[in-house]
Amino acid sequence: MASDDYNEHAKHEDLKVLHGMGYAQELSRSMSKFSNFAISFSIINILSGGINSFAQAISSVGGAGAGIGWIVGCLISGMFALSMAQIASAFPTAGGLYHWASILGSRFWGWLTAWLNLLGLITVLGAINIGTAYFFAGTFGPWFGFTGTDWQVVGFVAAITIAQAIFNHIGIKATTFLTDISGYIIFATTAVLVVASLYFAPAIDISRLWTFTNFSGEAGGNVFPASTNIGYLFLLSLLLPVYTITGYDASAHTSEETKNAATSVPHGIVSAVLWSSIVGWVMVSAIALAIPDLAVAAGQGWGMFFATMDAILPAGLKVAIYFGILITQLLCGLATVTSASRMLFAFSRDDGVPVGSKALASVSPKYRTPVTAIWTAAALCILYVVLALSIKVGDTSIYVIVVNSTLVFLFLSFTIPLIAGLIAYGTAKWPTPGPWAMATGVYKLVTVLSVVGMAIILFIAVAPPNERVLYVVGGFIALALILWVTVENRRFEGPPTGEKIAARKAAIAAAEAAVGETA
Repeated sequence: MASDDYNEHAKHEDLKVLHGMGYAQELSRSMSKFSNFAISFSIINILSGGINSFAQAISSVGGAGAGIGWIVGCLISGMFALSMAQIASAFPTAGGLYHWASILGSRFWGWLTAWLNLLGLITVLGAINIGTAYFFAGTFGPWFGFTGTDWQVVGFVAAITIAQAIFNHIGIKATTFLTDISGYIIFATTAVLVVASLYFAPAIDISRLWTFTNFSGEAGGNVFPASTNIGYLFLLSLLLPVYTITGYDASAHTSEETKNAATSVPHGIVSAVLWSSIVGWVMVSAIALAIPDLAVAAGQGWGMFFATMDAILPAGLKVAIYFGILITQLLCGLATVTSASRMLFAFSRDDGVPVGSKALASVSPKYRTPVTAIWTAAALCILYVVLALSIKVGDTSIYVIVVNSTLVFLFLSFTIPLIAGLIAYGTAKWPTPGPWAMATGVYKLVTVLSVVGMAIILFIAVAPPNERVLYVVGGFIALALILWVTVENRRFEGPPTGEKIAARKAAIAAAEAAVGETA
């Protein structure tokens, strides 16, 4: 089959699936399979979470936290990715998680998933950009008098979030061009970091990677409270990989902008997690092996990565590596704006947001992007950062509490549609899988393991010193239940189904004509 014929066929199939779910092709479907992979790979960004949270591995059980803990944590994320990919192949729409929970579960499960995912995406965008600000303060900040005070961080975050929104505004091609480049920069910078760490390491003791040492409490810079239970501390070390290997739902959120979505999207999800897991393990292992004195480094707590780089790397090489890391962190935020805005757009398209849904669901005919959703996500991120750094609980800003709650919000938003899919698989709600599919038994086993993984994540996320996370998550769910019973159960109808899809034919054609879609 000729290339043009194949492209037309693939375009027809993408439209057929999208129209079959009652939606118009308003967004520009121009993302390649690689671009769909790259947007999730850029959000995962092992050079962001893998470095900023590195201390959680060492300050719990020592080198084994990196060598073994990373593998175990990535296996948990891998189960989520595989199960998510199975559903994404059958239902490739923007805001995938929300649609899956609605179609395979119920209106309530879809509504709750949407709010959990939106809250997680907005707060994780804030966390990424705040992390970038602190990274800049600790690396290049002294050159500019940037010390990382709260209001300096707010200004920095506002500036980069606005820039990220501008690139998202002007079209998905501009965004994917940058996230494609980000994927290459992540690989290249990680390779240089690994080689430099091993080359300049004073000595290499490979047994570090499987040796358990209790560095809790003072011995670990008080990253975790003191404990004598090494099994419990090992579970805490999983926070490093689990916190890092997330955000791969971006591939699903950009389904309506991806060519041959039913196969490209699940491939993007699984590939992003697989490559991040493998390359990330090499990176964290190399850093752990490069540490001159593990006990001294553990005592440095959150600053151990930078202290290690200061101790072993030549100044020029260190600056070059830091510059590569900074660029990937900026582009990580860019990709997260894309993910959050598509989720907000998709939920609003079904009148999920009580106020302003029509505007949030609008698509620019010129840029073919949901511009109102993009700028709303950016504004909410900036507002969150202002509040998170201004409001204190004792001596601690609520940012520290919320950023740990973000992990729970995101993985709960993953878990709800996965459970719904497990129950609905093979029934009238989901009679046949998509073109990317595991065997039935394998899919069900993977999904059950994902649920077990969620239980582990919830346990470690609310463990001391993060016990306030349980109150934040519990409070949110209680508020959501009250809102659903009193208001949203009567107002929110969910995605179109049955006869409503057939009745939308004229509206779909009008919406596509309005943005110049000629398919």
